[in-house]
Amino acid sequence: MNVLYCDCFSGISGDMFLAALLDAGLPQKYLSQQLAQLRLPGFQGISVRKVNKEAIQATLLSFEIAKDQDHPQLRHLADIITIIENSLLPATVQQTSKEIFQKLAEAEAKVHGSTIEDVHFHEVGAVDSILDIVGASIGIHYFSINQVYASALPLGCGQVQTQHGILPLPAPVTMEIITAARALVVPSPATSELVTPTGAAILSTLAKFEQPSMTLHSIGIGAGRRDLPWPNILRIFIGDSLISEGSHIEIETNIDDMNPQFYGHIMSRLFEAGALDVYFTPIIMKKNRPATKFSVIARREDESKISDLLLRETSTLGVRVNLIHRHEAGREIRKITTRFGEIKLKLKIMDGKVIQISPEYEDCARLASENQLPLAHIYNEVLFVANELIKAN
Repeated sequence: MNVLYCDCFSGISGDMFLAALLDAGLPQKYLSQQLAQLRLPGFQGISVRKVNKEAIQATLLSFEIAKDQDHPQLRHLADIITIIENSLLPATVQQTSKEIFQKLAEAEAKVHGSTIEDVHFHEVGAVDSILDIVGASIGIHYFSINQVYASALPLGCGQVQTQHGILPLPAPVTMEIITAARALVVPSPATSELVTPTGAAILSTLAKFEQPSMTLHSIGIGAGRRDLPWPNILRIFIGDSLISEGSHIEIETNIDDMNPQFYGHIMSRLFEAGALDVYFTPIIMKKNRPATKFSVIARREDESKISDLLLRETSTLGVRVNLIHRHEAGREIRKITTRFGEIKLKLKIMDGKVIQISPEYEDCARLASENQLPLAHIYNEVLFVANELIKAN
């Protein structure tokens, strides 16, 4: 399972996280091309350069935005959602981006005593912050990250100048986000903003605040813009989680507004995409609505592909992913020839011995039809022949 760990030694902001992704190997040209699909007025590209933060080299990110372009500084959540949904970005990238902005909207609404619909984004609604959040989602998708982890967040003190005037640090919206996420925090002597609302929203949406056991593939170091008495950097570690090989994922979503005739087609598509098992469960949702829970068992490496397929093929707005562990018996597929014709068998094997034989249903049904015999007759004779052959070998 691909995992990413954020070492928030000096906090986190959206541009630090994206710079660290670029430093870890996210291609600059690819990121720029993907962000261009948002069609944000004035966005011209990405500028990346190496800088030294104390004794450590890091990547500093800047967005190239036309200065003569009229940029709206106030946006509702619906405006940002429309921008994202009108792009051609992958469905999982769109979904992650929208979830991060949803976190921001919820925090803004609570801090200002407003509703999510009435919230006006100021700094986080500006072009560069949209690019930060969508860029972060693109990077997670590019590296096929299954789970993000993060260290404790350092909380400084002081003041920050915002569109709402001078506010205490950590900013109220930042504190609301990390409180809702139950994030780990540690004190810091800093008198400047270390954790921005954008950085907090990215982690609260994606991360577990713990350090995983992992095999490292790459490290990325993103630079903050301020110079502090210590290296103002964010380090990310990307690698494989040291979870046993038997681990899989279960992807779920609840649906109450889709034509049930589509279910069979979607099940077939999921199996084609690598799903190990797909099943539907009737449930009752809010307002006593009858609904169906889609459940998919899959390999960890197929998470992005299958999640994207569910988001595209169904009416759902989001999926849940849980890590599960399977204990599996050995299995083998064999073909045997009976007096009725050839048929496939599934053999269940434990400790090197065949302990169960299952004739393939479709083959049994075909032979029953071809020979004008009851299905049970075919099934029982195939089992008898198969057992005799297994004993002989």
